[in-house]
Amino acid sequence: MMKKYLSGGLFYLLKLLIAVVIICPVLYAISASFMTNSALASWPPNLIPPKVVFTNYQMALRSVPLFKFLINSLIVCAIVITAQVITASCTAYAFSFFEFKGRNILFMVVLATMMIPQDATIIANFLTISQLKLTDTYVALVLPYLTGAMGIFLMRQFYLTVPKELKEAATIDGCGDLRFLLNILMPISIPSIASLCIYVFIQTYNQFLWPLLVTNTMDKRTVQVGMQMLHNSEAAEYGIVLAGAVMVLIPSIVVFIIGQKYLIKGMTAGAVKG
Repeated sequence: MMKKYLSGGLFYLLKLLIAVVIICPVLYAISASFMTNSALASWPPNLIPPKVVFTNYQMALRSVPLFKFLINSLIVCAIVITAQVITASCTAYAFSFFEFKGRNILFMVVLATMMIPQDATIIANFLTISQLKLTDTYVALVLPYLTGAMGIFLMRQFYLTVPKELKEAATIDGCGDLRFLLNILMPISIPSIASLCIYVFIQTYNQFLWPLLVTNTMDKRTVQVGMQMLHNSEAAEYGIVLAGAVMVLIPSIVVFIIGQKYLIKGMTAGAVKG
């Protein structure tokens, strides 16, 4: 019994050490964003600001319109999340409840697209967007990401755990496929949908290369491009860059904190069938 408690204590201690290693850089970035340049350059380094100042945040907002870029990123994330939830749910429903020839092969083809690196398709996507004259628009930012194989896989794995008898009973009661999906299936798949939303949000919010390619003006720039602009600006200093990074990091932290329990449930929902 003592050996069991000892191994459990060591396991939790290891997890605590890993958590400290991961969170310490974030905490130091937040602390350093409130320091003056002299406090940042002092030795030994200050872990807590000797004097809390907000100059870095003011300079970051003056150098680059981060709030505008943040709004653009949130708009893009909202569009992509909504589209992926709809397309993933409908496609996963077809793969789970419809019987048609070549269903498994087609699903494997969909999964195979996950192995294609984005760098291999970005030039072709950019040429397509340019020929359609959609550059510097929200359409250009969201069009290649309106659906994804990861979302389809995640939703299908959950739908496979739903008893077929539920679908048969709904059909007998006169419930069509669309009504069954919207009124029965999607409400009970909230954990998987929330997990998909968090995954897509983080993936879309952190995009840099694609928004940089398809946007030309400040009106459509996203927040990651704004951070690079802040880093390259004449007023760039460690405190200012860290202040910008903290402001950019807040939405991701908030989304993760709110949806972390759904993220775990959604990722494990299809682990056991039946």
